[in-house]
Amino acid sequence: MDNTEIKKSVRENYAAVAKQGASCCKPAKSSKSSCCSPSETASKSVGYTDEDINSVPDGANLGLGCGNPVALASLKEGETVLDLGSGAGFDCFLASQRVGPKGKVIGVDMTPEMLDRARENARKDGYNNVEFRLGEIENLPVADNTADVIISNCVINLSTDKAKVFSEAFRALKAGGRLMVSDIVLLKELPEFLKGSIEAYVGCIAGAMKRGDYVRTIRNAGFQDVRIVEQTSMPIDIVTSDPNAQVLIKNMNIPEKTVEDIANSILSVRVQATKA
Repeated sequence: MDNTEIKKSVRENYAAVAKQGASCCKPAKSSKSSCCSPSETASKSVGYTDEDINSVPDGANLGLGCGNPVALASLKEGETVLDLGSGAGFDCFLASQRVGPKGKVIGVDMTPEMLDRARENARKDGYNNVEFRLGEIENLPVADNTADVIISNCVINLSTDKAKVFSEAFRALKAGGRLMVSDIVLLKELPEFLKGSIEAYVGCIAGAMKRGDYVRTIRNAGFQDVRIVEQTSMPIDIVTSDPNAQVLIKNMNIPEKTVEDIANSILSVRVQATKA
């Protein structure tokens, strides 16, 4: 796959999600969910409470996360938070409530349609300490040493240059700052037919790194105290309920045993690190 083609497909997919006002995926049979699933069920399954879900503007939660980085980031009043791949603003609005009027939240997203939705959500609900900027997470539109905390939710796996993402995060973070990301990683390499699939990439699978490589990439960017604080395996029905996966399974006639093996190699992780 060509990196330009991947980025174009990812942008188009999430633009469609923003326009639909819901996840790109059909409802899963399971009460649990992957990074691409019905909003409320998805959010509860990855660590959000009813209070979290009900406290943000309608339309901010599109059910695209694979964790709750805000809950794990221990945000304090007055802090500046930077959200990489902020989408319709769900995590930004939750962070806004925690940092208070003296704090600030900056969301960065490369999809104009998502930004339009997020900005409208902020305007209509009076979130004056939240700002949304158009940009790519490999080239963040923020100055050096901007944020006290950087969060991201199931977005970095979609980048074709994760080393650059973490290098940019390190640049944008203040000394003593904290990184807290939720993402998808792998226990082992995927089959070649998945590595070359745009559908699998957009579905948060083909772009995922092996768990050890992911942690190592964060360390190589300069971060310290890098550790996985939580990890959850992906049940088979979560993987097979994704429409992108259903297309692949049908078109390539993938055996059930192979599907199970792939599902068992996918993890949702919460990773934290600090900048000295």
